[in-house]
Amino acid sequence: MGKIATEKATVEKMIALYCRHRHKRTTLCDTCRKLIAYAHRRLDRCRFRADKPKCSRCTVHCYKPGMRTRIREVMRFSGPRILFYDPVSFFRHLFGG
Repeated sequence: MGKIATEKATVEKMIALYCRHRHKRTTLCDTCRKLIAYAHRRLDRCRFRADKPKCSRCTVHCYKPGMRTRIREVMRFSGPRILFYDPVSFFRHLFGG
């Protein structure tokens, strides 16, 4: 699995965790589904491809300001919690592998 595909899977898991806990839903709501689609489009168009840094450390911010705020909120909520739901993704993301 490539770096972009791994990032997509991780962001999708984090948004799903956020939606399940914050929106009290068993399936993704439309807002979260749109956020996943937006994140996937941004990752598909990432100019760094294989050399992609973590989005929070990237020199080019490709998210629109409103979407950037939303994804940051999701990451702040899901980041610490993903350890308990998917430890492999947590450590892969933490150590950049």
